[in-house]
Amino acid sequence: MNLVKEQFAHQSVEQSRMEVQTGRTPITVLRVLWRTLLVCLAVGSIGLAYLIYPATPARSRFMGFDGFIILPKGGILNVLDYLTVDERALLVAGESTGSVLNIAMDGGPNGTGETAMELRGAPSVHGIAFAREAHIAFVTRSGANTVDVIDLKRSKIVASIPVADDPDAILYDAASNLIYVANGDAKLATLIDPDHRTTVAAISLGAKPEYAAIDSLSGLLYQSLKDTNSVAAVDLVKRAVVAEWSLASCEGPTGMAIDSEHHRLFVGCSGNSTLAVFDIDQHKVIASLKIGGGPDSIAFDPTFHRIYSAGRAGKLTVVQQDVADSYHVLDQIRTHYGAHTLAVDPVSHRVYVGYASLFVRPRVAVFSPLKVGGSPDQESSVQ
Repeated sequence: MNLVKEQFAHQSVEQSRMEVQTGRTPITVLRVLWRTLLVCLAVGSIGLAYLIYPATPARSRFMGFDGFIILPKGGILNVLDYLTVDERALLVAGESTGSVLNIAMDGGPNGTGETAMELRGAPSVHGIAFAREAHIAFVTRSGANTVDVIDLKRSKIVASIPVADDPDAILYDAASNLIYVANGDAKLATLIDPDHRTTVAAISLGAKPEYAAIDSLSGLLYQSLKDTNSVAAVDLVKRAVVAEWSLASCEGPTGMAIDSEHHRLFVGCSGNSTLAVFDIDQHKVIASLKIGGGPDSIAFDPTFHRIYSAGRAGKLTVVQQDVADSYHVLDQIRTHYGAHTLAVDPVSHRVYVGYASLFVRPRVAVFSPLKVGGSPDQESSVQ
């Protein structure tokens, strides 16, 4: 037996020497490299398919998926920004194309609609707000550093108001009759008279503003400040910042919503993927919950006591407000990578989530709240 083993070992050594001499070893290396390349291509193709194909969202016991609203294709890559719901119309900001999309809702059970208008403009359109005048919308464009005034009936830009650098979030305050614009790079806020369509003031914020929310009871506007991890209270009548507080463990605050009844702010923290609940009276964070990665947009439905979050990681997070100081995550629903913006219709309680798209047409996913157990519930509060 030992003789056989020695002879076999001797033959193996000789065979290896012959492979080196005849060039078989380089061929083996090439095969390994080729197989590695095939594996990389396969993994890359799967990743690309995931980015391109907007699959149906994951099933949820708390949210029903009603379908997609398909939007016009503007280019190879289509990125959406803020969504605004107003009186059965949904306005979508096409950030990459500069389009404002006015979707007339058909009121059907699936919540789908058709695009009534696509108005092109300068690139990098972000926020959209309505003021008192019917069918007039105000739109921020960071590419041109303007706020465009759009007549939705005529599908026409009727005015363009110059503002400071990087206009992003925009809100209308009915009490003061002012349009509020957060200028990120300029670290200030611009106030616009919507009737005369002119700039009337600029408020220094001292840090980069993201989103804002208006307290309907006190009239104060609350502004998240991303680079200082804080929130500022702005008095629009005085046109000044009146207070500023730390958001403690919240890293990179972005989207924000408000529960005026219970004096709570809901802040999305992009740096550590959490939702911070801020007590306006005590000026401190009283709860922090883990949500989907890269949260950017936050909305609150006071009827259902739910907070919704959308982030760049492609998760729609549903948070239940039990009482003012108690919250828990109901679900994290897989949507699509880059689906980072949403809006809630206060009438139908449907949730609209904007999808970015690569090669295919962009779209808005429509969800309806469900009772625990899976049945639609659009009247009573879900507890």
